[in-house]
Amino acid sequence: MSTSRPAVEAEGASPAASGWARRITDGVEPKNVIIAVLPLIGVVRYGWSGLGWAVFAALFAAVIPTWFIRSGMRRGSIEDRHVGRRRRRLVVLPFVMGSVLVSLLAMVWLDAPADMTAMVLAMFASLVPIMVITVWWKVSVHTAVLCGAIVCTAVALGPWWLLALPGVALVGWSRVVLRDHTRAQTAVGALVGAAAAGLTFWAAR
Repeated sequence: MSTSRPAVEAEGASPAASGWARRITDGVEPKNVIIAVLPLIGVVRYGWSGLGWAVFAALFAAVIPTWFIRSGMRRGSIEDRHVGRRRRRLVVLPFVMGSVLVSLLAMVWLDAPADMTAMVLAMFASLVPIMVITVWWKVSVHTAVLCGAIVCTAVALGPWWLLALPGVALVGWSRVVLRDHTRAQTAVGALVGAAAAGLTFWAAR
């Protein structure tokens, strides 16, 4: 399957729309969502100790993967921070899965708080179907991570957090306007994130 960006959804987008789409895509990229949600759940559920575990988990789930991507950009093997080419994602995703798995095993061994360990397990669980789908199709990681994070936060802190779900549609819109994904790819990403991360977190906590 071609790895070129989809060219059907975004033709005719105004410069203003493209500018807002870029701001949303960059601002709500997966690493930023992870760095925001982990401390939120950690502090609310466990106080300062939860914040420490959140920082530890974010190091492996967001910081180290970001370093890997930026190193690839410096070498020229990765074109952009969002890894726009599907085949490049088949290199990045296994690295991210390995990094998340290391933190998960460490947290289980160190007896981390239940919700923090469950969050990391939920992230790993959502990466598995994303990786499988990406072999054939460039499913949206942006919408998967954001939707999964919202559902997990709602399970941990209360259903009012589900009111943030329209934000997933806004992020999906930005990915389509920038021609990084089709509408179907953003929708499937959201469904995969909600189901895999949400169900795993609910079962594991």
